[in-house]
Amino acid sequence: MLQALWTAVSGMTANASAISIIGDNIANLSTTAFKSNSPVFGDVLSQLITGVTGGAQIGNGTLLETITPLFTQGTLVATGNPLDMAIDGNGFFLLRDPGAGAGHLYTRAGNFTLDKDGYLVNPGGLRVQGYLATSANATIVTSSTFKGAVTDVKINAALNTASVTSEVDSTLNLTSTATSIDASLRFRIANDANGIPDLPLNYNYSNTTTVYDSQGGAHEVTAYYTKRTGNVWEVNYVYNDPVHNRQLDIASSASHQYLVFNQSGVLYSSGTATSIATVTQANMIEPAEQFNFGTSVAFTQPITFKYGQSLAQGGNGLGSTVQLADIFQPISSTQDGKAPGSMKSVNVDQSGVITAVFSNGQTLVIGEIVLAKFPAPDKLTKIGSNNYLESFASGIPVVSAPKTSGLGGIVEGNLEQSNVDLSTQFIQMIAAQRAYTANTKTVTTIDEMMQDTLNLKR
Repeated sequence: MLQALWTAVSGMTANASAISIIGDNIANLSTTAFKSNSPVFGDVLSQLITGVTGGAQIGNGTLLETITPLFTQGTLVATGNPLDMAIDGNGFFLLRDPGAGAGHLYTRAGNFTLDKDGYLVNPGGLRVQGYLATSANATIVTSSTFKGAVTDVKINAALNTASVTSEVDSTLNLTSTATSIDASLRFRIANDANGIPDLPLNYNYSNTTTVYDSQGGAHEVTAYYTKRTGNVWEVNYVYNDPVHNRQLDIASSASHQYLVFNQSGVLYSSGTATSIATVTQANMIEPAEQFNFGTSVAFTQPITFKYGQSLAQGGNGLGSTVQLADIFQPISSTQDGKAPGSMKSVNVDQSGVITAVFSNGQTLVIGEIVLAKFPAPDKLTKIGSNNYLESFASGIPVVSAPKTSGLGGIVEGNLEQSNVDLSTQFIQMIAAQRAYTANTKTVTTIDEMMQDTLNLKR
């Protein structure tokens, strides 16, 4: 009889624990990436009452064997914050406590921010782990962009960047009916009335482009086009002297650049050849013009000026400079330099690649978030604050980039919500409450039986 009493108590204890688990699930309904837990009950080893195994056994009640987390995907909700990240699929973010050595923690909650030092951290200050770009000037992702050990992801929000101009590509129409200027009249810069060399002479047309030095300083370079014969144009490049105010300098190169056209007005060569007959593999290449923008920046900055792909270079005449019986007309001009720019935003793609976008339009690859997956994620040890620790039962994690090795992808600007199903929790709560009440009835029944037994003595 007493055993029956303790059997009922075990049922009350187990179902009270179930109520606690259900209450915890409901309490974390709004917790980012929370995984609901389910109680698993088991019966207590039975007693033999006849000495025959399996024939007559009385159970000794129940117990809470384990608590199983449900690692299903929670709903992804957009937040608009690019540093918020959700994992669409398998995997955990890796975290490191900077004050506790090299051990890793794991989480599904991607509500990250930048700390004062530029590290990507969770609300508890744990640093997100990943790979850093091997080059400070990486603009695209290649097989060598991310190498080395997993480390703290750092985003320097104060980063400024500039890009030196090394190439200018222009397309234009040079008027075929323009008057030729004899070769004896070389292009030069003459002195003005004040004795300053700032008057270009002996040219037909000009076109100005802005280029950038090694520190991002802007400089205007003007190309002067001089028609020498019917289909040949000489090009000279002029810029402001960095020392003498208003004085113009001519960029230097080993040989002059010439634009040579065929009889259809299509660009045949834009190198140093002076006619179609003299074009070779060597002189079809545009010469590098040397500029001196001052002693505080890279000295003698080389810039190559291209005019579309010429026929000698394998082009077909489309999209290149032409010589037609029309007005002189610049069509397009691009260059690969950039002025200094400050970081405007950070983007994270599905592969975890972190890209910084700058105010000058430049983008730089900063690093890559890594994820981890476990053979038995439900066996991880919960340590609070949405974090887990590896355990013996969980197995050894596989750490890799998102969307590789069976890992999910990163969804930028989203957070994973709790996977708690409130209706299911209410049903389980009712069931646990009923079971608890039923076990209390067993206790009262046993109590009445014991009272009846004591009354037999009277």
